[in-house]
Amino acid sequence: MFPFYSCWRTRLLLLLLLAVTVKESWQAEEKTCDLVGEKGRESEKELALLNRMKPLYNKSFESTVGQGPDKYMYIFRVCREAGNHTSGAGLVQINKSNGKETVVGRLNETHIFNGSNWIMLIYKGGDEYDNHCGKEQRRAVVMISCNRHTLADNFNPVSEERGKIQDCLYLFEMDSSLACSPEISHLSVGSILLVTFASLVAVYIIGGFLYQRLVVGAKGIEQFPHLAFWQDLGNLVAVSNRAAG
Repeated sequence: MFPFYSCWRTRLLLLLLLAVTVKESWQAEEKTCDLVGEKGRESEKELALLNRMKPLYNKSFESTVGQGPDKYMYIFRVCREAGNHTSGAGLVQINKSNGKETVVGRLNETHIFNGSNWIMLIYKGGDEYDNHCGKEQRRAVVMISCNRHTLADNFNPVSEERGKIQDCLYLFEMDSSLACSPEISHLSVGSILLVTFASLVAVYIIGGFLYQRLVVGAKGIEQFPHLAFWQDLGNLVAVSNRAAG
């Protein structure tokens, strides 16, 4: 009985070890954004923007539009594979009537740029059109607008431009706080110091007043903190002014 139990336990441990190895191997090979251009010479600004978008890497966004045979679901991921995880797609379209998956844009042709309160993420290299746009490859353009109240939300398709001979595209929109510019304080250093000083004076006066009244039991003008010191200081200033005059 014991040898049989030991044999099964060994097999179970081997299976668990194999599963962990396969999972780690799959994660290591998971595709990510490859910027358009020669490897090693990518734009530093684009690399910085991709790094800024990292909080969205493990999220998936979906949106369904249309009705009947023209009902489609779009799946979008930032620098991670969407859909069946074998096509290198960053954004896919799924026909809900027959389950057909069409790659709108791939990770290996990524372009990203931004403005003051928006980020434009473009995936090129999608599946070719059948009869439109000169049978060129599809392209996904995702306009990410600033919304300080959400990390990422409201992913929706806006339109598909396929009435041209070339440069057709699928346009999408989404909200994210990552597209917002850093909030900059409009106060100068002098203003900040003045506000800090005024706050400290207020705390000193109010705290001293409460201490004198509640602990010492002072009344009237005697409730002012360190009254004798301030009276002596006032007298000293007055004497100095008379001597100078």
